[in-house]
Amino acid sequence: MAQSQVSLTVTVEDSASAPIPEASVQKPAGHILGRTDSEGRFTFECELPCRIRVDADGFAGNFFELSASATVHLERAGVSEEVTVTAYREPLGELQSPVTTRVLSQTALSTTAAITMDDEVRQLPGVEMFRRSSSLVANPTSQGISVRGLGSTSASRTLVTQDDVPLNDPIGGWIHWEEQPGLAIQSVELVRGGASDLYGSAAIGGVLNMITVRPTTDRGEIRSSYGGEGTYDDSALGETKRGPWGLLAAGGTIGTDGYIQEAPDQRGSVDIASNLHSQNGLFVADHDRGPLRLFIRGSGMNEARGNGTPFQTNGTRLWRYATGGDWHGPGGDTALLRLYGSTEHYRQTFSSVTNTPTAADPTCVYRCSETPSKFALVPVNELGAAAHWTHPLGSGIVLLAGADSHDVRYWDREQSLGSSTLLTNLHDHQRDSGLYGEAMWVHRAWTASASARMDWFQNYDGQQLTWNGLTWIPSATQPTQLDERLFDPRLGVSRKFLNHWAASASAFRAFRAPSPSELYRSTQVGNKLTLPNAKLLSERATGWETGLASEWHWGTIRSSYFLTEVNRPIVAVTTNPNSSPILLARQNLGQIESRGVALDFELAPQHWLSLDGGYQYAHATVSRGTQDLGNWIPEVARNMASLNLRAYKPAIGTLSLQSRLSGHQFDDDANLFLLHSFFRLDAYASRDIGKHLQLFAAGENLFDRSIEVSKTPTTTLGTPRVARAGLQIKLDRDAK
Repeated sequence: MAQSQVSLTVTVEDSASAPIPEASVQKPAGHILGRTDSEGRFTFECELPCRIRVDADGFAGNFFELSASATVHLERAGVSEEVTVTAYREPLGELQSPVTTRVLSQTALSTTAAITMDDEVRQLPGVEMFRRSSSLVANPTSQGISVRGLGSTSASRTLVTQDDVPLNDPIGGWIHWEEQPGLAIQSVELVRGGASDLYGSAAIGGVLNMITVRPTTDRGEIRSSYGGEGTYDDSALGETKRGPWGLLAAGGTIGTDGYIQEAPDQRGSVDIASNLHSQNGLFVADHDRGPLRLFIRGSGMNEARGNGTPFQTNGTRLWRYATGGDWHGPGGDTALLRLYGSTEHYRQTFSSVTNTPTAADPTCVYRCSETPSKFALVPVNELGAAAHWTHPLGSGIVLLAGADSHDVRYWDREQSLGSSTLLTNLHDHQRDSGLYGEAMWVHRAWTASASARMDWFQNYDGQQLTWNGLTWIPSATQPTQLDERLFDPRLGVSRKFLNHWAASASAFRAFRAPSPSELYRSTQVGNKLTLPNAKLLSERATGWETGLASEWHWGTIRSSYFLTEVNRPIVAVTTNPNSSPILLARQNLGQIESRGVALDFELAPQHWLSLDGGYQYAHATVSRGTQDLGNWIPEVARNMASLNLRAYKPAIGTLSLQSRLSGHQFDDDANLFLLHSFFRLDAYASRDIGKHLQLFAAGENLFDRSIEVSKTPTTTLGTPRVARAGLQIKLDRDAK
């Protein structure tokens, strides 16, 4: 017989016993019962025993079981022991994990001045893109992510995923940072250090995993802002839950009219504003009942970019789809299946810029004229599958086994322009298949893991054709066939002591296969043209890390020493610095090495105040080979630091400051072009107007610093001071 409902009052407080207003109280399935008042109290009807979940902005949510009215406590997000699953595909706390992990919560992502994901993840110390510029004005081929001082070229040496589906571009390995609607991202997990043992290619520097919001209730959300340089960010999200069925849809537009990136004293007649206009969308449907969750997900992105001159433009249209399921067995067994794919069309125009005066501007000195040189259209299809299974074995032992396969079919259609017209048509096929396993042992204060993966990487079925005016004929040089077997193990151990401390160590091997773009496509950023190399081999990395972590009620601090050596790294080597454009070519160098120390912290000295950030020193150089020996790795600063402050008072609102410091670095392999150090400060402030409306304002680069982004050899600059303002509307059917 069903029990009768009783009236219960829950009082929600923080760790200092201060009331938390506007905390949501909901049933475990996601049905919101209501929100706490200014005293942190909420009264509702429930059957005993009553199980609820309590969430509040800036706090870690939790489940509670009540048999009478009670007071419950929440801890500030980042103060309670964070649990991540990306590093080992198993839930591990901060003091258990042998590797360094960081989490950006939805609160951290939504209370920053930045509107793009790449600028948001720059809150994490030691994280940088290939270049310092924001993805709002950067060519996609310069949007690789760099972690642990390893740098990148166009391709990332860090793998980016979404719910076990890779997001690195299948053409060149770069990241489409405007692809995901911001309102649909619940959190971001970053694992530093090689993880090819579980994830395969590209996970040399680590793995960055975006976790998508799952539909749990009926709600809607709209966010819109506009500011300087014609910068805008408009997005909406709606979700509904009916029994086991859930639907979520999100989408938006993001862009800027931009600014001229060339330094003022080096601008010429051809220079115009770099800009972006992008649209994205996401749809998720899932069925969650008992131990099994099934889902389908589809997303799309369309963007058009102007890259600083009338002729240098590019555009991307990308569709992704995924389906699969998660199963949790009664004995602790779990299983995961993912099937996914994507279709992309990428186009880009190339040109050369000269300093020769023109009839229209005979007094011109710099960048006077532009000559179109090439047009490229690149379609690509991607298919993949991944599955893994975990099984508890005895006391504290968990076994994991998995397999995945990633298949890319690529076409490159190019037309040379100018004095001679040449049409080429190239197609290629890449496949990376892997088997992996892991054993994890947790016993009292000890955590130990051992994992390994065997990959089979193939580059095959390639052909290049040239148009002779009548028909397509095979070119003199054909794509290289590549077949590699790669073995990547990883070992890790951590030991807790004195309740609040833990020491850890890990060692790994990892690899990154050459992308089709590196093998076959020329890429251009500004006046630098990088030529491909069809004979490239995969990068092979070996590294280790040791660290010390401390966790208290007021926060977490973690320090580490790391060393990573990358053999035969794929780099862009300058071959002709005096030509226009400047010519570079991709090559396998002997070895690069990055060693250094890192410090991360997340603190909450007061219940209304949180601080997070850290510091990284990376001595990153070419350590072996006949070319560039001893030189700094391009685009890697030896000193990097970040400090972020967030304060929240219900009667006042939220204030957030984000600061970033970066030492000097070089823009080229020869270390001829120095980029000076910089400091940048951003700010965000918001105020709730009632329960459904929030007003906010943000400012980027508040001191209007001239941040050097590249030298080609002319200097380009980062985003100047930009302010914007906006509003956010939240609608919840069950809110009172």
